Amino acid sequence: MTTDSESVARTPLRVGVLGCAQVAWGRTLPAFADSDAARVVAVASRDKEKADRFARRFGCDAVEGYEALLKDPGVEAVYLPLPTGLHTEWTERALRAGKHVLAEKPIATTHREAARLVALADGLGLCLMENRMFVHHRQHTAVREFVADGAIGELRSFTGTMCVPPLPADDVRYRPDLGGGALLDVGFYPLHAALHFLSGRLDVLGATLRHDPRYGVDVGGGVLLRAEDAVTAHLTFGFEHGYRSHYELHGSEGRLTLERAFTPSAAWQPVVRIERGNRTEEITLPPSHQRREIIDVFAAAVRDGEPPAGHLATALRGVALSEAVRDAAGRGSGGHGV
Repeated sequence: MTTDSESVARTPLRVGVLGCAQVAWGRTLPAFADSDAARVVAVASRDKEKADRFARRFGCDAVEGYEALLKDPGVEAVYLPLPTGLHTEWTERALRAGKHVLAEKPIATTHREAARLVALADGLGLCLMENRMFVHHRQHTAVREFVADGAIGELRSFTGTMCVPPLPADDVRYRPDLGGGALLDVGFYPLHAALHFLSGRLDVLGATLRHDPRYGVDVGGGVLLRAEDAVTAHLTFGFEHGYRSHYELHGSEGRLTLERAFTPSAAWQPVVRIERGNRTEEITLPPSHQRREIIDVFAAAVRDGEPPAGHLATALRGVALSEAVRDAAGRGSGGHGV
């Protein structure tokens, strides 16, 4: 016999989408379509034609205006793919409207804003999560297990890179008023990878950000971090490079490298390369649909009444680390950490 609670737990989460961003069209909404745990029931845009286009493709309602969607009692939760600079405003509005929120990364542009959102969600008894999907790819669990099993000896350093070619000139990530810049966009990945693999407090020893006067935002940068156990991390990111998405963990007895580390397709089979002495081993892992995985985790968190353990604390650390990087780049030296 099925109980009422079991029936509710199996009911797909009814999600509304605030905004018709390209990431929603090309990546996240197709992942929702692949999920049994949640389904998109409405898409809102300030441009009704855009909403209609999304609605036709994904079989949901088209809504003109974000506030109208937030007033819909049939929407339980909101996915927010708006530009970074709008995350705080519309996450707060969604929470105050009684909706659970899955916000695109980063959750906010400043630690103060992020902490306020976390406190608000907690006070209202609502689930708030950051769409930090890459950590839900099973390849990173495998990497952690290899390192824990001594595949490279004791960890000494971490290197991470997320770089893409120049974006179209009208891309919102070039707009300072919308929270643009490489640090908060592609820089998010190596910064959070460092948080994922290194233990304890991370200090920013040095950082540099290259600004493009045409746009008024940073378009590239580099960071040097030190963990509590003296393990160092060197991170590179930018909008003006040949594409690369990778990290390397260098140990006392070998090194482990992973390419396409942060945004692999659902069909991609990761290859972990482990070099130790004169021996090189390449281990092919099964595919993992990281976008669907985080949607399923979010839906389960809503049904369970709380986000995964440590999720929001890591989101707050990530925003604080970005602020520390920006401060270090402005001073020309490091010193702050999270």
